[in-house]
Amino acid sequence: MIRPATPEDLPAILRLVRELAGYEREPDAVTGTVEDFTGCLFPEEGRPTAWAHVAEVQGQVVGIAVWFLTFSTWTGRNGLWLEDLYVSPGFRGRGLGRDLMAALARICLERGYPRMEWTVLDWNTPAQEVYRHLGAEPMAEWTTQRLTGEPLAALGARGTDG
Repeated sequence: MIRPATPEDLPAILRLVRELAGYEREPDAVTGTVEDFTGCLFPEEGRPTAWAHVAEVQGQVVGIAVWFLTFSTWTGRNGLWLEDLYVSPGFRGRGLGRDLMAALARICLERGYPRMEWTVLDWNTPAQEVYRHLGAEPMAEWTTQRLTGEPLAALGARGTDG
């Protein structure tokens, strides 16, 4: 079963995020907590800034799709950014990843979002094959950029002293 996540799913979601980090060769990179996820997915005040869907098999959460909204200046409309899609190894090959993607595609269609986008590691050819089979196209001329840590702090502090 594919369904929107609930607050009760957060420990399972975080477990799967940690599994994903291990799969992506970054087992110690996850610093988020259930509280962090709660603040974004199920805030006490205001609206969520991210959402998640889960794949559940016999009452166990075995897959996740975590996503948030983007905005395109070219279309003047929101889109959906798939941050992470992951299915535990023992449950792969059952179509759960495809079903999670289909649930997000339906959200795009229902809300009029013209784009659903995500990144995939260069070496993750099994995932790339699944995405091609779904009709996704690689954006070969685009390279993801990231600013974190000290460079982010230095840039943010720039010009604050007058």
